[in-house]
Amino acid sequence: MSDLHNAAVLLLSLPQEQAGDLLSRLEPAEVEQVSIEIAKLERVSTDEQEEVIKQFANTNPAAGGAAGGLEFAKRLVKKALGSGAGDTIDNVRQSIEALPFGFLRNVDSQNILTYIVDEHPQTIALIVSHLPSSFGAEILSGLPANRQLAVVRRMATMTQTNPEIIREVEAGLERRMASVMSQSFRMAGGVQSVAAMLNVCDRATERTLLDGLAAENPELVDEIRRLMFVFDDIAKFGQKEMQALLKNVESADWAMALKGASPELKEKVLGNMSQRAGDMLREEMEYLGAVKLSAVETMQQKIVDIVRTLEDSGEIELNKNGEEEALVQ
Repeated sequence: MSDLHNAAVLLLSLPQEQAGDLLSRLEPAEVEQVSIEIAKLERVSTDEQEEVIKQFANTNPAAGGAAGGLEFAKRLVKKALGSGAGDTIDNVRQSIEALPFGFLRNVDSQNILTYIVDEHPQTIALIVSHLPSSFGAEILSGLPANRQLAVVRRMATMTQTNPEIIREVEAGLERRMASVMSQSFRMAGGVQSVAAMLNVCDRATERTLLDGLAAENPELVDEIRRLMFVFDDIAKFGQKEMQALLKNVESADWAMALKGASPELKEKVLGNMSQRAGDMLREEMEYLGAVKLSAVETMQQKIVDIVRTLEDSGEIELNKNGEEEALVQ
């Protein structure tokens, strides 16, 4: 990766105020160059971001992933150059709009897939090869397996393409997607909406609906149930539920899952352990040192799955609202 690319990734990894302050220390021409690179990026993977930061300061970021794009670049330029930002912003915008298939950079990958999934693999390869690698990967992963291979094969053997052909394909796709480009879409429905709705349903209704869905699509039910209860909700557990969970989760798993967890949740877990077990868990967490966010999230999800299994078996009962339920004699 070039120094210019690395500089853009590093700026994306900083809070906007700090990034703008750092950018303001560069010459105007350098501001323009870096801003164009930021506007090109759109998406930066966690691994790439981490590698760039390690190269710069030999550190491991606590959170991964970054998103750039034209709007982010414009905000940084304004912070860096103030009232003199107009010309630089215009130059950045023109540079991005001049890129082949640049109009796709603000379109959701699922919308793009709808329009190109039936195209010839050579055409898809041409389009994807002109997009940022992480964005292209999203589109590629949405294609059927046999078409993925055909597209990658053509990308690998693609060398030079006639600019007229590129412009023709670009113009045709832009015409077909004109309605998408001119509309503002809002997310509605989806798994998160179902999970939120079931979270406030009574238990009988929840079970009836999930059992019905499970007969048709058990994977979908797993996804819904995971969203209905998240790792942080463990902090609301009573002693009975906490003890049942502790019996089913290894100390090493807790050490990984509690990395970056709230103080309340850590106290909930450690407070329900014996003094010796708690001390060992603290030592284990310290021994782990810095860990990847993805590894922590994977372990947290594993524990959430255990919670749902315990609930199904009747060993614990989840109180969705986190409020203590009244008892009757």
